[in-house]
Amino acid sequence: QVQLVESGGGLVQPGGSLRLSCTVSGTTFSTESMAWYRQTPGKVRILVATITATGDTNYIEDSTKGRFTISRDNAEHTVTLQMNNLKPEDTAIYYCNLIPGRITRWGQGTQVTVSS
Repeated sequence: QVQLVESGGGLVQPGGSLRLSCTVSGTTFSTESMAWYRQTPGKVRILVATITATGDTNYIEDSTKGRFTISRDNAEHTVTLQMNNLKPEDTAIYYCNLIPGRITRWGQGTQVTVSS
């Protein structure tokens, strides 16, 4: 069974940066495309970014283009979301998972709060 453990969230001022990490186990990680999602209270979880098994970025949500970068380390079984120039509207719980259509059980997520 796939297990997902997110970390790296926190409180940051507008314009700041955070680096989220997700450790994946229970699957052949190097063959899976991966994704980051985020959710704010009362809203549906949305797709933020996807990355192929070989490390190509497939999708970046429009509001994060130029600010967020997704990457992965197949040796370490981790997928990372580098977030720069953060804005208050980026405040959310961030989750990693497989790509849409292959989503498995969600991890606990990591809270990102952007506020002055």
